[in-house]
Amino acid sequence: MRIGLRLLLGFFLVLGLALFVVLRVLLDEVKPGTRLAMEDSLVDAAYTLAQLATPDMKAGTMADGFFARSLQGLDAARPAADLSGFRKDRIDYRITITDVQGIVRFDTLPEAIGQDHSRWNDVVRTLRGEYGARSSPASPYDPDNTVMHVAAPIRDGDRTIGVLTVSRPNQRLQPYIDRSEQRILRWSWVLLGLSLFIGVLMSWWIASSLSRLRGYANAVSRGERVPLPVLGRLSGSTEFTDLAAALERMRLKLEDKAYVETYVHTLTHELKSPLAAIRGAAELLQEELPAADRQRFAGNIERQAERLRLLVDKLLQLAHVEQMQGLTTREAVDLSALTRELLQRLEPRLRLKALRVHDELGHGQVVQGDAFLIGQALQNLLDNAIDFSPQQGELRLRLQAVDGQLEWSVRDQGPGLPDYARERIFERFYSLPRGEAMDKGSGLGLCLVQQVNELHGGQLWVDNVQPPPGCEARWWLPKHPPAPLRGFPPL
Repeated sequence: MRIGLRLLLGFFLVLGLALFVVLRVLLDEVKPGTRLAMEDSLVDAAYTLAQLATPDMKAGTMADGFFARSLQGLDAARPAADLSGFRKDRIDYRITITDVQGIVRFDTLPEAIGQDHSRWNDVVRTLRGEYGARSSPASPYDPDNTVMHVAAPIRDGDRTIGVLTVSRPNQRLQPYIDRSEQRILRWSWVLLGLSLFIGVLMSWWIASSLSRLRGYANAVSRGERVPLPVLGRLSGSTEFTDLAAALERMRLKLEDKAYVETYVHTLTHELKSPLAAIRGAAELLQEELPAADRQRFAGNIERQAERLRLLVDKLLQLAHVEQMQGLTTREAVDLSALTRELLQRLEPRLRLKALRVHDELGHGQVVQGDAFLIGQALQNLLDNAIDFSPQQGELRLRLQAVDGQLEWSVRDQGPGLPDYARERIFERFYSLPRGEAMDKGSGLGLCLVQQVNELHGGQLWVDNVQPPPGCEARWWLPKHPPAPLRGFPPL
């Protein structure tokens, strides 16, 4: 299972459990809390009304006194109150007054007058000096429809002379309770959806950041030119940014170390042959030799020294190109004019081998890129073509537009590539003999061309022509090379 999915499932499990517990607590507290609030208001009402009923209770005029007359028509009152969307059109209070024996002396609903309520908790506890309240069914046939009763004592000094009970059906609170529960559930779903969205976003961010870092590490391990992943604004200064920077530092140190080790080993191997030739010629020159032999050995030293110089120069060029992560210079490069300029520089070598040049370069064939690097690559391809061409041979140069690219090619009439060398011609320091009386090359030319080709997003092909003899190098360059490497798209 992918880490992003694991994170999402874990986040959703923890969130769902926490939301379930909180939701359960809230729902369990809504109804009791609402009833407690109603009971609190009933206590205030009961004690207030008990004070008003005291004079009539003392005078024995409870049934037709001032208190009773004041409450006449209470059940017909229509408040027409709008309570946050709920319409209240009647008074839900019922007021009952009993004497010290628990006999009902007053009731806003006259049906209970004369009944014995001494067994009800609200009356009996209040007469004992305790807090009296009860919640009981309004009818034995409807046990779910309960009524809350809260009582207050009617006193004559320190003596309790009666009990006033205020009642209100609990069912009147149900719409408020239902709406509260619905709002809690609705907002809980909204919170769950929002939290899930945040969880998906965070899981995607973490998994995406790790995926970019993993892709970067895999690409580096394959030797590809890749930049440090750009994790974007969402990452900010986090551990992922620090990890990416640490990976980049590690890559640079490992590449530098491997680069130096590789070059030291290969350069040491390549220097052995010319150094041995120079040393042997130098030892022979210390002896008495005929003038012709001395001339020959001195020329050999000069040739091997020149070979060493070319090897070092090309090695420095290749090292510079290999360390580049992308093009730093972009300009219009006229391949037609650039190739002809290089041919003018190579004219002495062309004359020395009496080579003919068949020019199909056209005019004004332009690409965007680094003119210096492209010139270096073309120089190496032309050098190879001249070196492997026979005396009085022909070079065929062509430049044409193909599918948004420019195809540059050079064909010689040399012996072509042997089968064993076709897969190795782009290897560093791999070189083939270049004809009679000629030393092997540095083995860095085509490697440099390949590196320049990758920087420009092109394609390079070198193989024998059909029918033989001869070899052809083709280089496809996009007119607009890829943008500079800037990492992966930011998050």
